[in-house]
Amino acid sequence: MGRPRRRCAGRRPGRAGVAGRKMANVQLEFQASAGEADPQSRPLLVLGQLHNLHRLPWAQLRGKLQPRVSEEIWQAALSTLNPNPTDNCPLYLNYATVAALPSKVSRHNSPSAAHFITRLVRNCLPGGINRCIVMVCERSEVFASACALARAFPLFTHRSSASRRTEKKTVIVEFFLVGQNNGPIEVETLKCLASATEGVRLAARIVDTPCNEMNTNSFLEEIKKVGKDLGIVPTIFRDEELNEKGFGGIYGVGKAAVHPPALAVLSHTPDGATQTIAWVGKGIVYDTGGLSIKGKTTMPGMKRDCGGAAAVLGAFKATVKQGFKDNLHAVFCLAENSVGPNSTRPDDIHVLYSGKTVEINNTDAEGRLVLADGVAYACKDLGADIILDMATLTGAQGIATGKYHAAVLTNNEDWEKACVIAGRNCGDLVHPLVYCPELHFSEFTSAVADMKNSVADRDNTPSSCAGLFIASHIGFDWSGVWVHIDIAAPVHAGERATGYGVALLLSLFGRASEDPLLNMVSPLGCNGDSPDEEMERDSKRRRLV
Repeated sequence: MGRPRRRCAGRRPGRAGVAGRKMANVQLEFQASAGEADPQSRPLLVLGQLHNLHRLPWAQLRGKLQPRVSEEIWQAALSTLNPNPTDNCPLYLNYATVAALPSKVSRHNSPSAAHFITRLVRNCLPGGINRCIVMVCERSEVFASACALARAFPLFTHRSSASRRTEKKTVIVEFFLVGQNNGPIEVETLKCLASATEGVRLAARIVDTPCNEMNTNSFLEEIKKVGKDLGIVPTIFRDEELNEKGFGGIYGVGKAAVHPPALAVLSHTPDGATQTIAWVGKGIVYDTGGLSIKGKTTMPGMKRDCGGAAAVLGAFKATVKQGFKDNLHAVFCLAENSVGPNSTRPDDIHVLYSGKTVEINNTDAEGRLVLADGVAYACKDLGADIILDMATLTGAQGIATGKYHAAVLTNNEDWEKACVIAGRNCGDLVHPLVYCPELHFSEFTSAVADMKNSVADRDNTPSSCAGLFIASHIGFDWSGVWVHIDIAAPVHAGERATGYGVALLLSLFGRASEDPLLNMVSPLGCNGDSPDEEMERDSKRRRLV
């Protein structure tokens, strides 16, 4: 079976920034019906759990496989599949393939088996300019499956061969629904899938782009472009203005870099909003570690330290396009943690936007400093009822919850449960961390400031402690909902970004959306409270958990 070769548009000479980058030229289209075609002219991958593949009528496939594949060959291929956890079988040379997902998944996995979808598409989709995927699943798994498919088609590339291959490639995706509510896919669902997958690929492209291109200036251009698409003008504080306004965390981290740090905000404020939500993203475009510098084996890959901000940007664009009922602010904390004459030193003390003082004992614990400013701004200036920060915060996250599950830390048990459910619904898996500030926050005790920025004991749940540092700048007694998502490990798979976080945010806040599909994959899903019961709830919980 041929693995698809990515062909990409060339770079325009003399152009820098967003427009000048090479992009993998693969267009992903979701259609109610992909139509009929000879697989030799339009290669095909049929994908689903084995019991669902057996429920796919031959009449649905005939026009996509004939004259190359008969019904007998199709049935024979199904009989050979023995997924453990996956399996695949070629139907006609390398032009048509059927692939089976795991028949069962554990309680901590997504029923969609999203991670296996991405792997199978990367490995089994035949090559070609125009290709087709038939995804066989239940309606409840459509959203997660679409986002998983999107991860298989990264946008960023700088391979020199890309400039010589300018033809556009198209991958058409058709869903065949089985089980309950298995009618045809609605047009509004297709639009939602297009918005969501565009957000996933946008986030992955930003994370994949190296810092010599995706510096703080470039990231701001990405924010402005999304704002222009949505009719929103961002609020931006940069460089010395950050220092003057008291953003000591962001300014202290980024002041040594050639491209100055920034705090940027995109705000969606519709009429009739009943609550205010803030998504705060860590946007460290590169992390050398500062003067507490990383080693030669741990520094490569630190272009990905902006994964939280990239996810917030992709999710904000998608959710606003689909109609978001409440006030939503996307706060981007952008800096490059560089080394230079103006670098923050260990022992320096910074005053953060919360007014609290922080003694720096590790300049490589910088993400919590910029996020502390971001959440304090969301609380004090934006009046947020719900604050969610998302960050590639700690390497320890990958040890605590693994490569596939992000870690959630929150002051609200209902939201902890909601994050886990939303992760299973959308494929961006989540698992809780210990929330116990009365036991753990003493790790930051300082003799000369309100706190240090790094723990005394790195063996005492460092991922939880890092999150607690952020929470301390809005206060452990704050009456609102605070959620921290550490995505350090799932932000990438191997050397490619995953766009992790976009689907999670869309799902978690789906009940505040006007879109039926996002409502369905929210933690409440279709079995939520009745409108009368909802109106009796506290406004911070009315539509979301």
